[in-house]
Amino acid sequence: MEYNFKLAEKSLEKEFDEINEIRDFNQRKVLRAFFDNKVAPEHFYTVSGYGHDDLGREILDKTFAQVFGAEKAIVRIHFASGTHTLACALFGNLRAGNKLISVAGAPYDTMQEVIGTAGDSETKRSSLIGNGILYDEVPLLNNTDIDFKTLEQMVDKNTTMVLIQRSKGYSTRKSLSMETVERICKVVKSKNPDCICFVDNCYGEFTDKKEPLEVGADLIGGSLIKNPGGGIVEAGGYIAGKSILVERAATRLTAPGIGSEGGAMFNQHRLIFQGLFMAPSVVSEALKGAILAAKVFEDIGFNSHPRYNEKRTDIIQNIIFNSPNKLEEFCRTIQSLSPVNGYVTPIPEYIPGYEDKVIMAGGTFIEGSTIELSADGPMRPPYAAYMQGGLNYAHVKICLEEIVKKL
Repeated sequence: MEYNFKLAEKSLEKEFDEINEIRDFNQRKVLRAFFDNKVAPEHFYTVSGYGHDDLGREILDKTFAQVFGAEKAIVRIHFASGTHTLACALFGNLRAGNKLISVAGAPYDTMQEVIGTAGDSETKRSSLIGNGILYDEVPLLNNTDIDFKTLEQMVDKNTTMVLIQRSKGYSTRKSLSMETVERICKVVKSKNPDCICFVDNCYGEFTDKKEPLEVGADLIGGSLIKNPGGGIVEAGGYIAGKSILVERAATRLTAPGIGSEGGAMFNQHRLIFQGLFMAPSVVSEALKGAILAAKVFEDIGFNSHPRYNEKRTDIIQNIIFNSPNKLEEFCRTIQSLSPVNGYVTPIPEYIPGYEDKVIMAGGTFIEGSTIELSADGPMRPPYAAYMQGGLNYAHVKICLEEIVKKL
């Protein structure tokens, strides 16, 4: 029997209306930040060399800070990836003898190497643990939920920072809603008011009407080739939050004494401003695609999370195949319908930062861009695919139509 996509879409009107409401709210918020900071054509120009006295960079930082409810932000193309961005925030604010706790079990694979719980001997030598940082994790309840009781027991006056990974990463746990992030921050601050609540905000920007800094977090970071780049920013990341914490992270990116005051932006200002302006609408398209995917896979008998009618806090949809062959077929179909490298066949391979082989599908205009439609998954049980992004809903729907035919 052929799957009825029109009927599925009709049943999702309520969910799509809610996404549109969030989109409109965030678009107004972004637009207000552009108005308030008087963004003008002169802010699209850049300086060379050391990058001193860059007016565009200064206004860009202020605009991001306002959008995310921060005292200060740094927005830089010099961040090589989301992992690099988060690493700068961690290394900038932690010193030997300080203690870091991950509140949602083990973090994303690449972050485990930054921390030092994975990787070869040289990687571990350069990690947080290798530099004398103490580290612990709060195990998840039933591998899915935050254990607030254990969190309250583990946080004490010696805890310097907690790492709150908003998105699920390569796990089947729930991504963290703003309500959950708020509860985590309240528990942590009740035990140690000076403890830094740092949220890995990757994949989560503009999926809700609030951002983590508005519910009690002290510091956030993310990638510009994910949600806030709107699908057109070519590289970079951002860190936002309390001024002193952001500046400490900036000194890790550049050097002590330079901090956020240096770094030529190579004529990227306009793209980053424009990407931020486009982001709420692009994210809403990705969310609608994820909701349709959840509905489709549930209807044809696959275990998929979150469910189509659950509230979203990131753009990721995971589908559990329990079969390496089905995972590979799914990713190859996504690749074959990508606008770039659609003729390429992805195969599982070891990738720096990951312990297991990973299959990745992503024929994206910007390499590694996960606000563009992509899918990947580690070759380990339960063989789950993590689908994210979609610059437009129509592209996601076309891919799903072909995937249903094959599965």
